[in-house]
Order: sequence, then structure tokens, then C-alpha cells
Amino acid sequence: MKEKIQMTTPLVEMDGDEMTRILWKMIKDELILPFVDLKTEYFDLGLVKRDETRDQITVESAEATKRLGVAVKCATITPNAKRMTEYNLHEMWKSPNGTIRSILDGTVFRTPITIPSIKPAVKNWEKPITIARHAYGDVYKSVELRVDEPGVAKLVFDGESGKHEEVVIQNFKGAGVLQGMHNLDKSIRSFAHSCFKFALDMNESLWFSTKDTISKKYDAQFRIIFDEVFQEYKDEFEKRGLEYFYTLIDDAVARVIRSKGGFIWACKNYDGDVMSDMVSTAFGSLAMMTSVLVSPEGNYEYEAAHGTVTRHYYKYLQGEETSTNPMATIFAWSGALRKRGEKDGLKDLMNFGDQLEAACFDTLNEGICTKDLVNLMEGIEPKCVNSAGFIAAIRERLEKRLA
Repeated sequence: MKEKIQMTTPLVEMDGDEMTRILWKMIKDELILPFVDLKTEYFDLGLVKRDETRDQITVESAEATKRLGVAVKCATITPNAKRMTEYNLHEMWKSPNGTIRSILDGTVFRTPITIPSIKPAVKNWEKPITIARHAYGDVYKSVELRVDEPGVAKLVFDGESGKHEEVVIQNFKGAGVLQGMHNLDKSIRSFAHSCFKFALDMNESLWFSTKDTISKKYDAQFRIIFDEVFQEYKDEFEKRGLEYFYTLIDDAVARVIRSKGGFIWACKNYDGDVMSDMVSTAFGSLAMMTSVLVSPEGNYEYEAAHGTVTRHYYKYLQGEETSTNPMATIFAWSGALRKRGEKDGLKDLMNFGDQLEAACFDTLNEGICTKDLVNLMEGIEPKCVNSAGFIAAIRERLEKRLA
């Protein structure tokens, strides 16, 4: 057998939950370890371990990413009340993605994985649409209160200079709920820079949307900072014939649906969360989308843009076969290995990332696919296989490419 491809700097490996955790091991065993002398710093972000460590392991994985520069993450559970009981948790831990993004800052870029046999649900979309999602603050870093009696809720700021500001949020006549959100000029500015740089890297126009007509300070600050930062990139955009375009979020949705695609759509944190799912599904499947967090310091965290596929996991536990699409998770690994190779000057590792993705396309273009894609394929006879069969088919084609 050929000598394994070497690495010098470890990846940060963040394991996850449920069916995606099963796929994670299968992908490593079949598509990575036979070909790469894999070096990782391993962090188990499964819900059980997060609960055991009081979520400290999530913080440690993010700090390791800042130190090593490239991470690959499996999908994880964000617990709700049902999960509290199911896993007997000490606390309803926050989203690990939210924790990691708060520490790394930066922007999440999500792009559909497209193949010729799967046409977008929006018939006029001819090219992929990349969602650029701000990865800090807003509802993911919010604090909340449940109030159960009449009273006054206020938003208060006490500055270090002694400045005091307060506004009444609501005079409650009875029970209700409260939420406080924030963002930082520094983070918004780095988000803007990341978006403009990525647009130039991709040679695509950039759209940005908020609701500054309603949120005249919060959302408006995003628009103001984007306008300021754009001045640094304006000449290069004009030189290349690219456009920076701002509009309201509701208008943006309408324009996106009518567009031909082929641009980057920058969104605030929550908007990006929702719109990336819409775009990926419209292009075919949630499991057919790449996702990478890019921090201002040039650190990268690659992940699958979907959940832990709970329904399939319960079937798996009962001994049933599942046909779960591993594409997004495979592309998280290929992206991370390619970026690690790029940072360390390892051309063989970069090429492996390219060849792994090409083997996936070879497999799909022959009609071999998981159940979620069967009814989406046109002009080709799909052959539905289970997860293990799909990964085995990719391995067969990867071996041919690396021979």
C-alpha cells in the first residue's frame, strides 16, 4: 500500500452526537485513516461529556482552535427541556456552536454542494448562493427573564465614566418574557471585512440585509459599519465589476428568490441561521451544504450545517439500517484537511482534500446516493444505498483517484 499522507500540525477534532457521531467514525475509518497519517487534538463534544465537564470542554476546544488554527466539528445537540430529561443533565447547556463562535468571532460561510442531476427548487437559480452568517452575539448570546407579576422592565447602561442611560422596555400588567441582546462594533467590523474579502476571493457580488427601518440603532449600526468598511474595498469591487448591495431583509428574500444566484448574502446571526437552511434545502438537501467559520485572526472551523439526525439515530439503536447522507460531514473533513495542508505547505494533504470531494461527486454522478436524494435526481437512474454502502462507494472511487 502507498505510504500515508503526512501531517505536521494537528487538527482540532470535535466529536458530536447521535447519528452524526456514528457517521463521524465511519468517515474516519473508511475515508481518512487509510490514507492520511491523521494528527488531531480530540475533544468529545457529545452531550454526555459536555455535561460531565460543565461545558468546559467546549471552551477548551475553541481555545485549541485559536492555538492550532484549523478545526473540524461534528454536529452536536443543543439541549431543550426534553433533552434535559433524556440525558439527565445538570443544566440546559447553551449551543456549543454559539459558545465556539463567541470565542472565535468571525463569520460562518455556507455554500450548497451542487451536482448536475439535482436542480434547485427555485427554477431560475443557476449558481450557488453563499450565506455569510455573522457568528457572534444577538439571540445566541442573549439573556432572558420570565416575569410572573406586574412590574417595569428597563434597559440600563452604566458606563465606566459614570454615564447612566436607561429606557423603559415595558410596563408589564401581568406575566411575560424578556430578552436582552447585544453586539460589538469590533465584531460587526470584522464580520464586514470577512464578507468583503470573501467576496473578492470568490469574485462574487455581496448582498447585505437587516431591518434598520424598525431597529434604528441595533440593526442600523450593522448597516453603518458595513458602509464604512466598504469604502476600503470599493475600488477593487468597481475594478472587477462586482456590486455591494444593501437592502431590508424582507426585500432581500424576495430578490434572492427572483435571482439567478451566484452571489454572497451576508446576514446577521439569526437571519443567517434560518436563511442557510432555506437555501440549502432549495438547492437539494440540508446534508448538501458546506459550512466554515472564519475568524478575524485567520482561524477556521469546518462543520456540517445540519443537526444530529435524531430520528435515524433511534432507528440505528434498534438495529435498523439507515440511509443518512454524510456529504456535509465529509466536506467538513475535506475542507479542514485542505486548509491544514495550505497553512502548513503540504500539497499532498491539500490534494487529498480535493480528491476526497471529487470521489464524492464521482459517486453521486453515477447515481449512487442516500435516500434523501433519490427523488431529487433527474436524468439519471438513482441507486439508493445505506450510509455504509455510500461511504464504501466513495472509498472505492477515492482509491482509484489516489492510485
